Amino acid sequence: MADKDVAPYPRPIHPLHAILLAFPLPLFLGALLSDLAYDATYQVQWTNFASWLIAGALLVGGLALLWALVEWALSGPARTTRHAVYAIVLLVMCGVGFINALVHAKDAWAAMPAGLWLSLAATLLALVASWIGYSGLRTGGVSHAK
Repeated sequence: MADKDVAPYPRPIHPLHAILLAFPLPLFLGALLSDLAYDATYQVQWTNFASWLIAGALLVGGLALLWALVEWALSGPARTTRHAVYAIVLLVMCGVGFINALVHAKDAWAAMPAGLWLSLAATLLALVASWIGYSGLRTGGVSHAK
């Protein structure tokens, strides 16, 4: 006799959402490392690298945020506070990343040390968002025999 039980663990996110979520962390981390390289060498090209990496992270992070908001809106009764926290962390990550992009748009000398600290904050927020997202958001039942 097959019986339907509700799984106690959340299912993983959609594979396309996982692909989008895979990009912000390494891109913001690359920007942080570029800022650290600029801080050590004062070569202006490092801030240019950081600016491009931040732009890429914002593009893909914005798409991941859009996906999370649509999933949160469509989840209906399966909506949890975890969905809201995940969307808020992605929103704050994009906000900090946007401010970081504006700071990096200044002259390289003027972008430091604020750009370095904002890159660190955006990287940590991307890490938290990835942790929440990959640990599973969707809940649902699993059918199995007892």
